[in-house]
Amino acid sequence: MRSFNRIRPICMSVVIDMATATHSVQLAVAPVFLLTAVAGMIGAVAGRLARIIDRARVVEDLVRSSQEAQTIERGLTELLYLRRRGHIANVSIGLLTLCGFLIGLTIVFLFLGQAWGVEEQLFAVISFLLGVLSFLAALGGFMWETVLATQLLNFHVLEMHGSAHPPAKS
Repeated sequence: MRSFNRIRPICMSVVIDMATATHSVQLAVAPVFLLTAVAGMIGAVAGRLARIIDRARVVEDLVRSSQEAQTIERGLTELLYLRRRGHIANVSIGLLTLCGFLIGLTIVFLFLGQAWGVEEQLFAVISFLLGVLSFLAALGGFMWETVLATQLLNFHVLEMHGSAHPPAKS
């Protein structure tokens, strides 16, 4: 007679106690806050990119319809600035997306490390630091784009009309 006791199904059971699960969630909270900041920054940079695109369309139409050399020259100069700003905004969005991905990996590594009792969290540390560096680079790009946006401003019109200073309040 065969013994069916010797045939046992081979299966791994993953047992996670409540304390470990709670601690894992607590570890993942800080990176989640960074993900919230990343989402907000993506929205802000995407909004600026949309405004850049809208402005470029207006300037292109102005250049096409103008006969004045000065207007065409100014328009082409502005289009060059808008192209550069758009490129910087795209790079910033790419860096922010990379940051979000890396922070998501950090959360996965932290949770799996806690669930499986892994003491060494090297992958979590590396992905978190790379995510933060990506976020800082995106912030630098955002600042660079805003500086470029103000370089094109021309206040000669105000000076021509003698209103370089705001009127005094009475």
